[in-house]
Amino acid sequence: MQPAYKQTLYEQLESLPEGLTGEILNGQLHAQPRPSGPHGRASVVLDRLIGRSYDDGDGPGGWWLFIEPEVHFVRDVEVAVPDLAGWRRIRMPRIPEGHRFEVVPDWVCEILSPSTESKDREIKMPLYAHYGVAHAWLVDPKRHTLEAYALTNGEWHLLTEASGNDTIAVAPFDALQLDLGSLWS
Repeated sequence: MQPAYKQTLYEQLESLPEGLTGEILNGQLHAQPRPSGPHGRASVVLDRLIGRSYDDGDGPGGWWLFIEPEVHFVRDVEVAVPDLAGWRRIRMPRIPEGHRFEVVPDWVCEILSPSTESKDREIKMPLYAHYGVAHAWLVDPKRHTLEAYALTNGEWHLLTEASGNDTIAVAPFDALQLDLGSLWS
């Protein structure tokens, strides 16, 4: 009799049913359903606004931006799926051929929801700091807020907290005037 084969966490992640997004954070498999409408709206609008200036080349340029990339801090072992992530092209000159992004992002953005907020704040933010992500944004479509952080000496420092219909310019995309009101459906 042969012992039963036990799937690795990454194999379990790959076999999640359609409609679930999986991550491996601190040795634990996390799965969540696809985002709500307000969550998706904030993500798409941020991608469009930042992408036009920084990815498409109409502004400062020099970035790759992706919605929900599979970031492998440690291949198939430590896997995060931020809602948005960006890489300076000087650090990641080419887009990966496969689905694994193995270069640490320069910026991540998590769109908060009641079911993911504690994971985003208490698990993912420390993980991003540990691996050296330089900038992180937390966007809350329910509260209409954006918090922007920069990593200094391994710790997050709040750069700005804005809300409602504020217009802000914040690192790493501070050449852009971002109208927060456009994020809320």
